[in-house]
Amino acid sequence: MTEISRSEELSLSGAALRGAPWKAAAVAGGGIAGVSLLVGLIPSGSPNLTWALGLGISLFALVAAIGAVANPQVGDRTTRQARLWSLQHPWKFALLPAGITAVLEYPVQLLFDGEGIFDAAWDSLWRGALVYLIAGIITTAMKGRARSSQ
Repeated sequence: MTEISRSEELSLSGAALRGAPWKAAAVAGGGIAGVSLLVGLIPSGSPNLTWALGLGISLFALVAAIGAVANPQVGDRTTRQARLWSLQHPWKFALLPAGITAVLEYPVQLLFDGEGIFDAAWDSLWRGALVYLIAGIITTAMKGRARSSQ
């Protein structure tokens, strides 16, 4: 088997995410952000907007990533092959959802939390790393779907 480049790996991850359940991911992310804001109102009266938005962004990326590889036999031929590759290489696949999370989280940290550019980048990278870990573990647990759909 020949090695593929990093850009080809990102292309395969993106092709796998093409069939992600984006509406469900948006509803889940928005819902958890709203619930987090409401829960923050109860004890202190001042919700943490940065935490709620970060939680929503993270759940959005996780639902999209896991939903994308949950049914590897669905979609056109290119999407199916990309999903099978993602299930066979879960840690490489998890890089794209983690990157999406870090990129979306950065302006939230910068604007709403009032952090400097380096602190916002640090917090964004940590949240991206957490999404990477969770997406990698769940996708690894789903590896059997790749074997059963071949």
